[in-house]
Amino acid sequence: MKVILLKDVAKLGKKYDVKTVSDGHATNHLIPQGLVAAATTESLKRLEAEKIKMAAEQKIHEDLLAKNIKDLNDVVLNISAKANPKGHLFAGLHREEIAAELFKQTRLQVSPSFIQLEQPLKAVGEHTVEVKAGGKSAKFKVVVSKA
Repeated sequence: MKVILLKDVAKLGKKYDVKTVSDGHATNHLIPQGLVAAATTESLKRLEAEKIKMAAEQKIHEDLLAKNIKDLNDVVLNISAKANPKGHLFAGLHREEIAAELFKQTRLQVSPSFIQLEQPLKAVGEHTVEVKAGGKSAKFKVVVSKA
């Protein structure tokens, strides 16, 4: 049975991929959990339209960020988080949290996918974070303090 993935599914694929799975697996597990939809000609047409729409929105967002990226160079983002006495955070700060805090403090909306982090921030102190969009990049500081 051909199905369209509605969400990322481990060991199967990413959102909007079209995959072939066994009928039993699709009808008993994937469809009831809302992970997939049957791949009909209508749903495939809607999928292509949705992909085009998402690509256009992503491009617009990237272009807008590329215009405003120079504003990020002077930003100092202050975040307080729970940490142990040695300065290690109990929960690392991921791209999503940094993007949300950046919007809250500066009103610059940055998609988490544009934030370049190899791993979450896990220590108190000053960190430099890079944002890349549209061939341009900027760096800003994230100061993590103990809450």
